[in-house]
Amino acid sequence: MTGAAAVPLRRRSSGPDARKFARDTADSDRSGLFRRRPRAGAAQESSDEQGRYRRPGRWSPRRWSLRLRLLVGQVLLLVLVVVGIGTATEIALQQFLVHQLDTQLVESEKHAVFDSGGGPDVGPLPDGMPAHPPPESKSSGPGPDFLNRGGVQPDSIGAVITDGKVTAAGKIGSDGGEAALSDVAKSQLTDIATDGKPVTVDLDGIGSYRVVAEQTYKHTTVITGLPMASVNATLVRGLLVSVIVTIVALAVAITVGVWVIRRALAPLDRVASTAARVARLPLDRGEVELPVRVPASDSDPGTEVGKLGAAVNRMLDHIAGALSARHDSETRVRQFVADASHELRTPLAAIRGYTELAQRNRDEVPPIVADAMGRVDAAAHRMSGLVEDLLLLARLDSGRPLERQTVDLTPLTVDAVSDAHIAGPDHRWDLRLPDRPAMVVGDGARLHQVLANLLTNARVHTPPGTAVIAALDIDADGSVVWTVRDDGPGIPAALQPEVFQRFARGDSSRSRHAGSTGLGLAIVAAVVKAHGGEITVDSVPGRTEFTVRLPSAQVDSADRTA
Repeated sequence: MTGAAAVPLRRRSSGPDARKFARDTADSDRSGLFRRRPRAGAAQESSDEQGRYRRPGRWSPRRWSLRLRLLVGQVLLLVLVVVGIGTATEIALQQFLVHQLDTQLVESEKHAVFDSGGGPDVGPLPDGMPAHPPPESKSSGPGPDFLNRGGVQPDSIGAVITDGKVTAAGKIGSDGGEAALSDVAKSQLTDIATDGKPVTVDLDGIGSYRVVAEQTYKHTTVITGLPMASVNATLVRGLLVSVIVTIVALAVAITVGVWVIRRALAPLDRVASTAARVARLPLDRGEVELPVRVPASDSDPGTEVGKLGAAVNRMLDHIAGALSARHDSETRVRQFVADASHELRTPLAAIRGYTELAQRNRDEVPPIVADAMGRVDAAAHRMSGLVEDLLLLARLDSGRPLERQTVDLTPLTVDAVSDAHIAGPDHRWDLRLPDRPAMVVGDGARLHQVLANLLTNARVHTPPGTAVIAALDIDADGSVVWTVRDDGPGIPAALQPEVFQRFARGDSSRSRHAGSTGLGLAIVAAVVKAHGGEITVDSVPGRTEFTVRLPSAQVDSADRTA
């Protein structure tokens, strides 16, 4: 670089020669941002707090919508009701059918006992009453004789037990023929109590039966049984009907429930839509109007949703009043700052002029006076810079347009880094430039101020020996990117959201010692925004990087043509 051979700047590509180093930037570091380590235990407290308030899982009911909750609740209630009714119906039907079967079974048992030689063994035979003789055997099968009498239902079973042994046991078929029972089935029949009460038994090889056992005068046990197949088949059909009715009821309930819930919550959707439209309004700057309100039909205090709508309308009225008051206050403050800054320029210029005049004759005044005049001159220069910064921010806030001309950021970057090296020779400076021009449309002086403020911020708030890298690059989308990265102590995470605010300081006492006004990064953010760009900061201990992204001259021209 011309006239800058002593400046150890490292470059990846060739670029235009730098201008002379004696350049008055007048906008050195005014960021006022200091690195401050977080207090011990803060990270642990944050981790404990996050663990205490864990976000619910993806499928947690707490994350369901109100519609889904109402629908699920309605379906679950309907399922419980239908299942309860179906269960009660099945139980009642089973008891009714079993009672009917028991009635038939008891009647068959009476005839079987009578046909087997008399009534039940309830005591001695009354005097003068002859014993009822058993009928002649008409059966040639394995079962007892009473299976062959008329009126016996198909698949009925019968057995006669004498002295604990089954003497006859069989099953009558649908064609009237008899079939023998297995030995296991006979053993099961001997275990039945002879109390005349019907019981259900699963007999080996023939299935479930309702049987009853009773003892005769001859001290033999007569057992009769009727199949449970018809009862079970009826219960299965009833269960199938209940399932079908439940499925149909659920389908109808879900369809109707969705429609009813959607209509019932439609006013809530309109209230949410109103809130969303308000959220999209730019409420952070300028004069704001809130013409959006919840419709009168959705703000009836007689309904729950209407109460919400009325509350939202009242909230919007309060917000509108607060925003109007805020805008009026900001307007007055901005006008005051602009007027005060403009008025202060004249007396400050006079002070600086007289101090310069007095310093020309330093030898003619006492040393203490000469030193005092030097301090006055330094303070006047600092105040002049502060006034210029305040005036610039006031102009940007009022929306005054900046100069619009094509600017090549490559020589501008070289000049800014050269000036920063002269101001901070104890730091290690590195410069990285693209292989082609980086053209943007904007105000060259203000863009130079952006990079100068970022470099000064890195120089003032990092210790000597820190490496600072200023890089200029062109993205694939055509935008121009400035990055200023250092390996200093970093910015605390709690201060990073505030670094671009005005008068933001991490340590006010150190800021004043460094001569910072706390406006440097605020000016950077305002100028970048005025050029249609954006600025971000990413900082961890040992690495802090500011990234400025600006639209290139080609992209800007294409946007204006479109």
